Amino acid sequence: MSSLNGLNLLLVVACALVDEDGRVLITQRPVGRSMAGLWEFPGGKVEPGESPETALVRELQEELGIDTSTNCLAPFTFASHLYETFHLLMPLYICRKWQGTVVGKEGQAHKWVRVNQLKDYPMPPADEPLVAMLRDFL
Repeated sequence: MSSLNGLNLLLVVACALVDEDGRVLITQRPVGRSMAGLWEFPGGKVEPGESPETALVRELQEELGIDTSTNCLAPFTFASHLYETFHLLMPLYICRKWQGTVVGKEGQAHKWVRVNQLKDYPMPPADEPLVAMLRDFL
């Protein structure tokens, strides 16, 4: 983590997985984690030495048991959000091609949702602006 105006800058990546029916996958933050119960786009922290794309491929395998490649990730937009103790920078990628079946490997629930229904699921503040952008794009 680097520092921005005295606050740690946290780089995480997220993915809007889009299925053949145009639905987007969201996952629910499990009990015991910060913001438990909120829905989010899958992804996670970028580790030192990783590119955002490599981190996202790793996170999708670890969290959901699916395989994709960096070539299947299309950069879409990003979120920049100031939380109380850190500043979050989160690139969002769109992915329409992967192998395997989505399984919540960390005990998290998941749902395939139509983009116009995403607003019905409570999300962390950083994810909320991404919903409108996805709705306008998909």
